[in-house]
Amino acid sequence: MTIVQSDSTDTLEPVTFDPIAHATSMVGRRFQLDGYYEVGREKVREYAAAVQDDHPAHWDERAATELGYPTLPASPTFLSMLAAPVQHAMSGMLTGYDLRASVQTDQVMEFHRPVMVGDRVTSNVALKSFRQAFGGDMFVFENVITDQHGEAVLTGTTSVIARSDQSDEHTDAHRLIGDLVHRGMDTFIRRAPRRTELIDWAPAVGVYRSSRSRAAGTLAAGDELPCRTVLLTVGDLVRYAGVAGDANPIHWHAGAARAVGLERGVVAHGMLTMAYGAGFVTSWLGDPGALKQYSVRMSNPVYVTENGSTAIEFTGKVKSIDDQDGTATVAISASHEGRKVFGRATAVVQLA
Repeated sequence: MTIVQSDSTDTLEPVTFDPIAHATSMVGRRFQLDGYYEVGREKVREYAAAVQDDHPAHWDERAATELGYPTLPASPTFLSMLAAPVQHAMSGMLTGYDLRASVQTDQVMEFHRPVMVGDRVTSNVALKSFRQAFGGDMFVFENVITDQHGEAVLTGTTSVIARSDQSDEHTDAHRLIGDLVHRGMDTFIRRAPRRTELIDWAPAVGVYRSSRSRAAGTLAAGDELPCRTVLLTVGDLVRYAGVAGDANPIHWHAGAARAVGLERGVVAHGMLTMAYGAGFVTSWLGDPGALKQYSVRMSNPVYVTENGSTAIEFTGKVKSIDDQDGTATVAISASHEGRKVFGRATAVVQLA
């Protein structure tokens, strides 16, 4: 990338901008996005419907009260809805990269306390690491989400692969995507949150301990979770895209999907398949707030047929139990057409 700089004689000289050096200089810096997202009662229900999470605590105040909640808790992956403004903010920080063209590889969520209706949450983002490997540039972003009291409710870590230089094919593909979904995006861009750099930032961390999750004495390493099969259609992808604010047409437009190399057409959102996996665990666990950590490495896309439904099969096994911490680690497997959807997926759950 080349920019033009003026010297004292008003002569314009080209200056080479190095996006890699700039990205390196951004490592470790943290920025708060201005404004907040207020968690609404009906949005919690809409999201639960979109990710097929039928745990009654997300739907019924009486069921939530029985678990000790003052109002409805959100599904575990609910705050993934903040991804779009965060991605926009990080793209603004990383001049020379278009993160819309990035590939997500790993996602880790650490749940400090359940997100509740009425919470006002703010994103505090940082580039944790950057390196070049496997023919691309690898970024690890961290988003510490704080509530109206300044306490951290969730820490999300996302690993992506991106490139500063794009081929003609990528340029054409993203022009198509822009024609499909980015008309009218000017308003979104104008209203995108501004960033304020945080120095020496150390927020308090929210705390929650469940008394209604599975009892420690009832589990042993090797125990298996009941299997679950999720059926989804293109209509489910459209609904999730609308609720979660993810307008990428590779999830609902076959031409856009093929333009970026997805030969068989539309694919399910990675965060949607993660949400299905989280619901699989919490429906067994009893209290959705007892999910403490959820870690997934993406492996294979889930292609969704244009006619009929597509199945994802979830299985799980208790990998280990930590008696001192009162937690168990569950290994999760998701398969689609005989292939693994997750390369690795684990959940750390708190036991009663």
